[in-house]
Amino acid sequence: MPDDRALVMRRVGAALSSLRSREPLPVHPEDGTGASSVCASAARANPVAAFVTQLASVGGRAFEAPAPLAEWLTARGFLRGYCDREALGALAGAFAPPLSLDTRFMADRIDEYDFGITRAAGAIAETGTIILNDALTSRRLGSLAPWVHVAVLKRSDIVPTVSDAIRALGTDPYVVWCTGPSKTADVEGILIQGVHGPGEQLVLLT
Repeated sequence: MPDDRALVMRRVGAALSSLRSREPLPVHPEDGTGASSVCASAARANPVAAFVTQLASVGGRAFEAPAPLAEWLTARGFLRGYCDREALGALAGAFAPPLSLDTRFMADRIDEYDFGITRAAGAIAETGTIILNDALTSRRLGSLAPWVHVAVLKRSDIVPTVSDAIRALGTDPYVVWCTGPSKTADVEGILIQGVHGPGEQLVLLT
């Protein structure tokens, strides 16, 4: 996959090299006012609280402990899931029958997984966005295919604003920003959730 990506990028670069002029990159204000000065101020004052509030506003849910998360899944009949081995410790033994966890992702059983639990690389308080990358995502399908995705997120990895997140992008070849459940309104302008990704985006804060 990295070789394929490098090939594509070289071809894009070659195609653009003949252009005489290019549009300048957008400028992202240092104070985060590009989106909302009110949101940015709240995000800088208390990133965790702002993230929880913004996540709820975009249709996601945050859990402060594993037991309430397990209860939420059980009450809605989401009983079988995949969990990254590295994320098991965050569950603190709260996931017991009737909940069932596979720590080895099995692609041939993808339709049987009600939820997937993977680690998040970070989050953006200002927008309620979760950041996923290759370094911490054990299996991409584990975060994309099940109806429910649970991102295990360290509070210390929440940055206040979009500008902060852009500056912290790093060099990981695969970075995805997820703002709430997957949504599309491509067909007839009708908003539908869970088409290109999970229909429920949950976060377990650690």
